[in-house]
Amino acid sequence: MDYLEFETPIKELEEQYTKCTLIGEKSGVNVRQSCIDIRNKIEKTKQEIYGNLTPWQKVQLSRHPNRPYTLDYILGLTKGDFIELHGDRTFADDKAMVGGFGKMDGETVMFIGQQKGKNTKERQYRRFGMSNPDGYRKALRLMKLAEKFDKPIVTLIDTPGAYPGLEAEERGQGQAIANNISEMLQLKVPIICIVIGEGASGGALGLGAGNKVFMLENTWYSVISPESCSSILWRSWDYKEQAADALKLTPEDMLNQKLIDGIIPEPLGGAHYDYDATFENVKKQIQDSVTELRKLKIDKLQKQRQDKFLNMGVYKG
Repeated sequence: MDYLEFETPIKELEEQYTKCTLIGEKSGVNVRQSCIDIRNKIEKTKQEIYGNLTPWQKVQLSRHPNRPYTLDYILGLTKGDFIELHGDRTFADDKAMVGGFGKMDGETVMFIGQQKGKNTKERQYRRFGMSNPDGYRKALRLMKLAEKFDKPIVTLIDTPGAYPGLEAEERGQGQAIANNISEMLQLKVPIICIVIGEGASGGALGLGAGNKVFMLENTWYSVISPESCSSILWRSWDYKEQAADALKLTPEDMLNQKLIDGIIPEPLGGAHYDYDATFENVKKQIQDSVTELRKLKIDKLQKQRQDKFLNMGVYKG
């Protein structure tokens, strides 16, 4: 298990617990009560730390290397009954964007999301979950396919942003994202969007125009990352914690501003502590949302989605 800086007290107690159990096994001395005391202290420390996370600490947890990524969720929700689909039928198959049909408790769902990668080689292959225009066009192609077969769409958002390279801009990055948003608002099937890690900038919005938008407990959703905000305003990354506070990017902030529909709970310590429990929480939210949205006629479904975003913020017609 990898530990973040603010998790150091937990790491030290876990090491003490491991030593305690080893002493009991090797020496034959009864250290059961000591081990129980340490385990209780670990749980208490976890509750104290994770019950009072700062916005910056939530950002750190959203990037935890042991956290489940999009393909983990898809395979966990479908029990492996998933067929990945490839290509945008125009230029290429973007490896940062994955998607396909999967069966979740007997119901076919179109899953689409950004995939970051679990090691250095895979992260380079997936470009750290930053999609080119080809990825957004692939995502839209799969959404249209889901619409054709009247299947609900679930998008899993986890990206530090759309890919910022020159080739992405040359191939129409902004237009691809804008087109996705426009088309998503008009699709005739239920769309559920879930932020499972980082939800940054237009890279997240390209998958974010749904009837229901949820965030997992230890994630963030914002127009810009705290580091980039800090570098623009203060010309340094040293103020990223202040930027995280000011951006109001936590699930609680987003819910209070009525920008999302709900927060999906995670196990104590984060999704990486218990994949199965996290997947069950996500599955329940998806199933409840699909059941609710299936009751709406197509025109009402589209209007609900469009009104949801038109009602955000203040603007003049």
